[in-house]
Amino acid sequence: MKVLVIGSVYPRYPEDAEVPWLRTSIAHLKKAGVQVQVLAPAYKGLKSHEIDGVKVNRFRYAPASLEMLTHEEGAPSKMANKPWLQLLAIPYIISGFFKCLSLCRKWRPDIIHAHWPFPHAYIALGAVKLFRIPLVLNFHGAELLLIRKKKWVRPLLKFAIGQARAVFANSSFTAGKIKAIRDVKVEWSPYGTTLETKDGGSLPLASAAKAASATPSSGGTRACPGPVPGQRPDKFKILFVGRHIERKGIRYLIEAAKHLPKDQFEIRIVGVGDLTEELKKQAAGTTPESAEIIFTGKLSPEALADEYRTANVFTLPAIVDSKGDTEGLGVVLIEAMELGLPVVASNVGGIPDVVVDGVSGILVPEKDPEALASAFKKLASDAGLVRDLLAGARKRIDECFSWDKIIQQQIQVYNRCLKK
Repeated sequence: MKVLVIGSVYPRYPEDAEVPWLRTSIAHLKKAGVQVQVLAPAYKGLKSHEIDGVKVNRFRYAPASLEMLTHEEGAPSKMANKPWLQLLAIPYIISGFFKCLSLCRKWRPDIIHAHWPFPHAYIALGAVKLFRIPLVLNFHGAELLLIRKKKWVRPLLKFAIGQARAVFANSSFTAGKIKAIRDVKVEWSPYGTTLETKDGGSLPLASAAKAASATPSSGGTRACPGPVPGQRPDKFKILFVGRHIERKGIRYLIEAAKHLPKDQFEIRIVGVGDLTEELKKQAAGTTPESAEIIFTGKLSPEALADEYRTANVFTLPAIVDSKGDTEGLGVVLIEAMELGLPVVASNVGGIPDVVVDGVSGILVPEKDPEALASAFKKLASDAGLVRDLLAGARKRIDECFSWDKIIQQQIQVYNRCLKK
């Protein structure tokens, strides 16, 4: 079976930490015997190349200096900050459309799997119709948020969904948004871990590493929570790793510090982002009795591994932000669970697909610092609860986030599409 995967972003070089989950899923498809090629836009003149033995076909859509609509930050965010980038959307779609036609004429894939259906469904449609290739759409949530700001996107997405033989969603939250547009069957297709495993089944690229450093995480080592040399061993370490943006809810984690005694708790915030300086000012305003808050900035893979290894709990205090955006799945939670950390997260978006409250972690209401603090205190005082949650997390990962099961389901869906 030959599958053409279309997306807006794909690693530009072997060490690139972009979309590690997509890279890992393609590696597992290849391992399962599927022939895969990727179609993605160029970045500043980048030509077609290979990554992990997979051909990445790049389409040019502007002069090299202007080809920055994708990569390093989501296109919607880039266009919000630089409205003139919207002018590149039309040449992006047209160039991708003709590149897809040319590629499919030569390679003749059996399936076209388009991620982020707006606009990539429309890049695929010419080849889908001309060569009668089944189209599979994969939603990740971001494209659905456009409907709030751009009403004209809704009918375009509704039409595109109608052209697909199958529709994937990364979470039940995203699936519900799709069904609100068009009542179709939606397959739940989450991500597995992007950490390296002992059997070599995954690539050594953690999504956490992208936020924490410019290079991929080494991964692959089970966490053994304990003190870092030079630190007080009696402090309970709370770890956050991610971009410093509104929907991560970091301001509420900082507010939670006021409810945590300084001599018992420490909050470590890894990564950078647009809100870093604002968050540092907020942290500086907490009381002397509050838990200490440490901003680590960007970290090397080795330093990031140390943060996981010496933490006591991982947290993702996500919120629905002012733009209506939230976590589509929260794959960083899966990775923290893989590394042997109990997790505390907000009950928003696709997070409940990963964290079953009281079973594989603790869920708290969004924007509730006191609930966050209470969950941390509970874990710090109850070793039995930690053991139970880690056992539940392992079972949850094995049942729902195993790459072998995810890829097996994808291939079953591909085969059904070919029989229609």
